[in-house]
Amino acid sequence: MLGHYNAWANARLYDAAARLDETQYRADRGAFFKSVHGTLNHLLVTDRIWMKRFTGEGDAPDRLDAILFEAFDALRAARAAEDARIVAYADGLDDARIAGTISYRRVSGPEQFVQQLAPALAHWFNHQTHHRGQTHALLTGLGQPATELDLLFFQREQAEAASSA
Repeated sequence: MLGHYNAWANARLYDAAARLDETQYRADRGAFFKSVHGTLNHLLVTDRIWMKRFTGEGDAPDRLDAILFEAFDALRAARAAEDARIVAYADGLDDARIAGTISYRRVSGPEQFVQQLAPALAHWFNHQTHHRGQTHALLTGLGQPATELDLLFFQREQAEAASSA
């Protein structure tokens, strides 16, 4: 569910960000990753890092503030592709894998960690929600209408779609 929610929320956030002009999109608004552009890039960076940890596949940036894509359209396309990858990964998990462990090192240091997968997944999805919230605040501060990102709205949409199918 959280993989599908993540993709849904990201699509809504990108729809809202697409309404910004270039100056607004890149404006340093005092957020941790400065701008909407920086924060959206950070979300993609960390998703790629965690997916590399989870699957052993893909590129993992070596900086949390890396700008992977300068152009919004390229970033949006990469986000959609990464969301599809996340959904496929999450949908493929079984109870045994979720109960297993992963081993990884932090981006910022050499420490090696071994952690159960389930709490790592919880952290990862929570991290995404955290930075989407920051982006949402940046967007509303730039005069964009608030887009609904609550999990309950996603669940209601899913239930409505299932009942009308």
